[in-house]
Amino acid sequence: MKLIIGLGNPDKKHEGTRHNLGFIVVNKFMEDYEPVKKSVWRDSEKLKSKIVSLEWKPKEGPLEKVILALPQTYMNNSGMGVSLVANYYKIAPEDIWIVHDELDLPVGAMRIRFGGAAAGHRGVESVIEALGTDKFWRFRLGIGVEHPHSGREAREGGKTPKIGKQFFGSVENYVLSPFDQQEHNKVRELIKHASGAIGYALEKGLEKSMNRYNTK
Repeated sequence: MKLIIGLGNPDKKHEGTRHNLGFIVVNKFMEDYEPVKKSVWRDSEKLKSKIVSLEWKPKEGPLEKVILALPQTYMNNSGMGVSLVANYYKIAPEDIWIVHDELDLPVGAMRIRFGGAAAGHRGVESVIEALGTDKFWRFRLGIGVEHPHSGREAREGGKTPKIGKQFFGSVENYVLSPFDQQEHNKVRELIKHASGAIGYALEKGLEKSMNRYNTK
């Protein structure tokens, strides 16, 4: 059994923002790989998440149950929803895939990796704390820009993030902002790319998906 979780914020004002890219990609994956009549999220108050249960039948190998989840606990408390779902379905950390935005990667880039530090991402920090380990998979989706005042340096040095000619008052303001018009094509391609990477990982394994879908 696999648990695939998108990170984000649940209220309408955050829809379409950079920080909700994990929500967007997991929802896209469900729409791509599940029949329309079954593509309905179930609200679970007990698990503090929206849930969909899939039966994944690869071309080779046995059928596998896949749980998709969108924690409704807000980004900084994502670990609560993740741990509730993981404990309920008895899923080990190494079978948990977290899909989240990544400020240290430029818009359009994606990296799949296993374990490692949160690099300042509050949602991932919360998941590590709640699970008591960093040994889970991440699909890291780029929302940053190649600029000295973006990414980790901005977070650690307290500098103002910059995108193009537009400045944001803080990293928090930046990640909670929508993508600008110039980024829309890259973001659309990234969402399709990431959904495909999740499907390929279920079909062929995460290592092969990394080799095929990780961007340079």
